[in-house]
Amino acid sequence: MLLPMPSIAQAFDIDAGVSSESGPFDLFKFGFNAYKNGQKEDAVEAYRYAAEKGHTGSRWALANMYEAGDGVVENDFEAFKIYAQIANQGIEPGSEDTGFFVNALMSLARYYRNGIPNTPVKADLAQARQLYFQVASTFGIPEAQFQLARMILAGEGGASNVQQAKKWLNMARKGGHAGAMSVFGSLLFEEGQTVRGLAFLTAALSHCRTAECEWMQRLQEQAFASASEEDRTVAVLLAPQVYREGN
Repeated sequence: MLLPMPSIAQAFDIDAGVSSESGPFDLFKFGFNAYKNGQKEDAVEAYRYAAEKGHTGSRWALANMYEAGDGVVENDFEAFKIYAQIANQGIEPGSEDTGFFVNALMSLARYYRNGIPNTPVKADLAQARQLYFQVASTFGIPEAQFQLARMILAGEGGASNVQQAKKWLNMARKGGHAGAMSVFGSLLFEEGQTVRGLAFLTAALSHCRTAECEWMQRLQEQAFASASEEDRTVAVLLAPQVYREGN
Protein backbone atom coordinates (compact mmCIF):
# COMPACT_ATOMS: atom_id res chain seq x y z
CA MET A 1 0.00 0.00 0.00
CA LEU A 2 1.12 3.53 -0.74
CA LEU A 3 0.87 6.21 1.91
CA PRO A 4 -2.53 7.97 2.11
CA MET A 5 -2.98 10.69 -0.48
CA PRO A 6 -3.73 14.28 0.51
CA SER A 7 -7.14 15.79 0.05
CA ILE A 8 -8.13 16.50 -3.54
CA ALA A 9 -8.92 20.02 -2.38
CA GLN A 10 -5.18 20.56 -2.05
CA ALA A 11 -4.55 19.18 -5.50
CA PHE A 12 -3.19 20.53 -8.70
CA ASP A 13 -3.05 24.01 -10.14
CA ILE A 14 -6.35 24.57 -11.91
CA ASP A 15 -4.50 26.09 -14.86
CA ALA A 16 -2.53 22.89 -15.41
CA GLY A 17 -5.54 21.02 -16.75
CA VAL A 18 -4.68 18.02 -14.57
CA SER A 19 -6.70 16.55 -11.72
CA SER A 20 -6.83 13.36 -9.71
CA GLU A 21 -9.13 12.00 -12.42
CA SER A 22 -6.59 12.52 -15.20
CA GLY A 23 -4.89 9.59 -16.91
CA PRO A 24 -1.75 8.15 -15.36
CA PHE A 25 0.61 9.43 -18.05
CA ASP A 26 -0.75 12.99 -17.79
CA LEU A 27 -0.30 12.82 -14.02
CA PHE A 28 3.23 11.51 -14.49
CA LYS A 29 4.09 14.36 -16.87
CA PHE A 30 2.65 16.87 -14.43
CA GLY A 31 4.67 15.35 -11.58
CA PHE A 32 7.84 15.31 -13.65
CA ASN A 33 7.50 18.98 -14.60
CA ALA A 34 6.56 19.95 -11.05
CA TYR A 35 9.67 18.19 -9.76
CA LYS A 36 11.90 19.96 -12.30
CA ASN A 37 10.42 23.28 -11.17
CA GLY A 38 11.13 22.54 -7.53
CA GLN A 39 7.46 21.94 -6.66
CA LYS A 40 8.15 18.64 -4.98
CA GLU A 41 4.95 18.43 -2.94
CA ASP A 42 2.93 18.69 -6.15
CA ALA A 43 5.21 16.12 -7.77
CA VAL A 44 4.68 13.64 -4.93
CA GLU A 45 0.92 14.11 -5.08
CA ALA A 46 0.80 13.60 -8.85
CA TYR A 47 3.06 10.56 -8.67
CA ARG A 48 0.86 9.05 -5.95
CA TYR A 49 -2.29 9.36 -8.04
CA ALA A 50 -0.53 7.97 -11.13
CA ALA A 51 0.99 5.14 -9.08
CA GLU A 52 -2.45 4.17 -7.78
CA LYS A 53 -3.49 3.92 -11.44
CA GLY A 54 -0.65 1.49 -12.09
CA HIS A 55 1.91 3.80 -13.77
CA THR A 56 5.31 2.17 -13.30
CA GLY A 57 7.42 5.29 -13.88
CA SER A 58 5.46 7.16 -11.21
CA ARG A 59 5.89 4.33 -8.75
CA TRP A 60 9.63 4.33 -9.39
CA ALA A 61 9.91 8.13 -9.05
CA LEU A 62 7.93 8.05 -5.82
CA ALA A 63 10.07 5.24 -4.39
CA ASN A 64 13.21 7.20 -5.26
CA MET A 65 11.90 10.24 -3.42
CA TYR A 66 11.15 8.19 -0.30
CA GLU A 67 14.54 6.49 -0.46
CA ALA A 68 16.37 9.82 -0.71
CA GLY A 69 14.08 11.86 1.52
CA ASP A 70 13.59 14.15 -1.47
CA GLY A 71 10.41 16.20 -1.06
CA VAL A 72 9.11 13.75 1.57
CA VAL A 73 10.31 12.41 4.89
CA GLU A 74 12.89 9.70 4.19
CA ASN A 75 11.25 6.31 4.53
CA ASP A 76 13.21 3.30 3.29
CA PHE A 77 10.45 0.86 4.17
CA GLU A 78 7.92 2.78 2.07
CA ALA A 79 10.45 2.89 -0.78
CA PHE A 80 11.02 -0.86 -0.41
CA LYS A 81 7.29 -1.59 -0.64
CA ILE A 82 6.92 0.45 -3.82
CA TYR A 83 9.98 -1.12 -5.43
CA ALA A 84 8.50 -4.52 -4.53
CA GLN A 85 5.25 -3.56 -6.29
CA ILE A 86 7.21 -2.80 -9.46
CA ALA A 87 9.15 -6.07 -9.20
CA ASN A 88 6.00 -8.13 -8.59
CA GLN A 89 4.26 -6.43 -11.50
CA GLY A 90 6.93 -7.73 -13.88
CA ILE A 91 7.43 -6.58 -17.46
CA GLU A 92 6.84 -7.79 -20.97
CA PRO A 93 9.91 -8.29 -23.20
CA GLY A 94 10.86 -5.01 -24.82
CA SER A 95 8.66 -2.98 -22.49
CA GLU A 96 9.38 0.73 -22.13
CA ASP A 97 9.23 0.11 -18.38
CA THR A 98 12.30 -2.15 -18.43
CA GLY A 99 14.59 0.51 -16.96
CA PHE A 100 12.24 1.13 -14.03
CA PHE A 101 11.92 -2.62 -13.43
CA VAL A 102 15.69 -3.16 -13.45
CA ASN A 103 16.31 -0.23 -11.12
CA ALA A 104 13.65 -1.52 -8.74
CA LEU A 105 15.34 -4.93 -8.61
CA MET A 106 18.71 -3.27 -7.92
CA SER A 107 17.20 -1.22 -5.08
CA LEU A 108 15.56 -4.30 -3.58
CA ALA A 109 18.88 -6.14 -3.75
CA ARG A 110 20.55 -3.33 -1.78
CA TYR A 111 17.81 -3.39 0.83
CA TYR A 112 17.98 -7.18 1.20
CA ARG A 113 21.76 -7.01 1.45
CA ASN A 114 21.64 -4.63 4.42
CA GLY A 115 18.13 -4.92 5.82
CA ILE A 116 16.08 -1.92 6.98
CA PRO A 117 16.36 -1.27 10.74
CA ASN A 118 13.15 -1.36 12.78
CA THR A 119 11.09 -2.84 9.92
CA PRO A 120 10.11 -6.35 8.83
CA VAL A 121 12.83 -6.17 6.12
CA LYS A 122 15.78 -8.10 7.51
CA ALA A 123 19.08 -8.75 5.78
CA ASP A 124 18.69 -11.67 3.37
CA LEU A 125 21.97 -12.20 1.53
CA ALA A 126 20.68 -15.13 -0.51
CA GLN A 127 17.79 -13.01 -1.81
CA ALA A 128 20.12 -10.10 -2.56
CA ARG A 129 22.49 -12.37 -4.46
CA GLN A 130 19.61 -13.87 -6.46
CA LEU A 131 18.32 -10.43 -7.44
CA TYR A 132 21.77 -9.30 -8.57
CA PHE A 133 22.08 -12.54 -10.55
CA GLN A 134 18.72 -11.90 -12.22
CA VAL A 135 19.72 -8.40 -13.32
CA ALA A 136 23.28 -9.41 -14.23
CA SER A 137 22.28 -12.39 -16.35
CA THR A 138 18.99 -11.24 -17.89
CA PHE A 139 19.78 -7.58 -18.48
CA GLY A 140 23.59 -7.51 -18.53
CA ILE A 141 23.87 -4.51 -16.19
CA PRO A 142 27.55 -3.97 -15.22
CA GLU A 143 26.75 -2.71 -11.71
CA ALA A 144 24.71 -5.84 -10.99
CA GLN A 145 27.52 -8.01 -12.37
CA PHE A 146 30.00 -6.20 -10.12
CA GLN A 147 27.87 -6.50 -6.99
CA LEU A 148 27.17 -10.17 -7.72
CA ALA A 149 30.90 -10.80 -8.11
CA ARG A 150 31.63 -9.10 -4.81
CA MET A 151 29.06 -11.29 -3.04
CA ILE A 152 30.46 -14.43 -4.68
CA LEU A 153 34.02 -13.50 -3.66
CA ALA A 154 32.93 -12.90 -0.07
CA GLY A 155 30.71 -15.97 0.08
CA GLU A 156 27.69 -13.79 0.87
CA GLY A 157 24.37 -15.51 0.28
CA GLY A 158 26.03 -18.65 -1.07
CA ALA A 159 29.33 -20.36 -1.73
CA SER A 160 32.50 -18.43 -2.50
CA ASN A 161 33.90 -19.11 -5.97
CA VAL A 162 36.80 -17.03 -7.30
CA GLN A 163 36.46 -18.25 -10.88
CA GLN A 164 32.74 -17.44 -11.01
CA ALA A 165 33.46 -14.03 -9.52
CA LYS A 166 36.15 -13.40 -12.15
CA LYS A 167 33.65 -14.28 -14.89
CA TRP A 168 31.20 -11.63 -13.70
CA LEU A 169 33.96 -9.08 -13.05
CA ASN A 170 35.26 -9.61 -16.57
CA MET A 171 31.79 -8.99 -18.01
CA ALA A 172 31.34 -5.86 -15.92
CA ARG A 173 34.74 -4.41 -16.74
CA LYS A 174 34.05 -4.98 -20.46
CA GLY A 175 30.96 -2.87 -19.88
CA GLY A 176 33.20 -0.06 -18.62
CA HIS A 177 32.76 -0.63 -14.88
CA ALA A 178 35.90 0.76 -13.24
CA GLY A 179 35.30 -0.95 -9.90
CA ALA A 180 35.02 -4.34 -11.59
CA MET A 181 38.18 -3.62 -13.55
CA SER A 182 40.03 -2.81 -10.33
CA VAL A 183 38.95 -5.95 -8.47
CA PHE A 184 39.57 -8.06 -11.59
CA GLY A 185 43.07 -6.64 -11.84
CA SER A 186 43.72 -7.30 -8.16
CA LEU A 187 42.73 -10.96 -8.56
CA LEU A 188 44.97 -11.35 -11.60
CA PHE A 189 47.85 -9.76 -9.67
CA GLU A 190 47.33 -12.15 -6.74
CA GLU A 191 47.35 -15.08 -9.17
CA GLY A 192 50.79 -14.08 -10.43
CA GLN A 193 49.76 -12.18 -13.58
CA THR A 194 51.70 -9.21 -12.26
CA VAL A 195 51.89 -6.94 -15.31
CA ARG A 196 48.38 -7.56 -16.61
CA GLY A 197 46.85 -7.27 -13.16
CA LEU A 198 48.67 -4.02 -12.44
CA ALA A 199 47.66 -2.70 -15.86
CA PHE A 200 43.96 -3.26 -15.06
CA LEU A 201 44.39 -1.67 -11.63
CA THR A 202 46.05 1.37 -13.21
CA ALA A 203 43.43 1.65 -15.97
CA ALA A 204 40.61 1.48 -13.44
CA LEU A 205 42.13 4.27 -11.38
CA SER A 206 42.16 6.49 -14.47
CA HIS A 207 38.42 6.04 -14.98
CA CYS A 208 36.99 5.81 -11.46
CA ARG A 209 34.17 7.88 -10.08
CA THR A 210 35.17 10.19 -7.23
CA ALA A 211 33.34 8.17 -4.58
CA GLU A 212 35.21 4.99 -5.57
CA CYS A 213 38.68 6.32 -6.29
CA GLU A 214 40.01 6.00 -2.75
CA TRP A 215 39.62 2.22 -2.38
CA MET A 216 40.78 1.64 -5.96
CA GLN A 217 43.87 3.73 -5.31
CA ARG A 218 44.67 1.64 -2.23
CA LEU A 219 44.48 -1.57 -4.27
CA GLN A 220 46.63 -0.11 -7.03
CA GLU A 221 49.25 1.28 -4.64
CA GLN A 222 49.54 -2.03 -2.77
CA ALA A 223 50.20 -3.89 -6.02
CA PHE A 224 52.47 -1.14 -7.35
CA ALA A 225 54.61 -1.24 -4.21
CA SER A 226 55.30 -4.96 -4.51
CA ALA A 227 55.97 -5.00 -8.27
CA SER A 228 59.37 -4.57 -9.85
CA GLU A 229 60.31 -1.34 -11.58
CA GLU A 230 60.21 -3.08 -14.96
CA ASP A 231 56.74 -4.54 -14.33
CA ARG A 232 55.49 -1.13 -13.22
CA THR A 233 56.72 0.53 -16.40
CA VAL A 234 55.21 -2.10 -18.70
CA ALA A 235 51.90 -2.07 -16.79
CA VAL A 236 51.54 1.70 -17.08
CA LEU A 237 52.17 1.48 -20.83
CA LEU A 238 49.70 -1.41 -21.14
CA ALA A 239 46.91 0.25 -19.11
CA PRO A 240 45.22 2.15 -22.00
CA GLN A 241 45.17 -1.02 -24.10
CA VAL A 242 43.55 -3.24 -21.43
CA TYR A 243 40.94 -0.58 -20.77
CA ARG A 244 39.89 -0.69 -24.42
CA GLU A 245 39.58 -4.49 -24.39
CA GLY A 246 35.91 -5.31 -24.79
CA ASN A 247 34.79 -1.65 -24.73
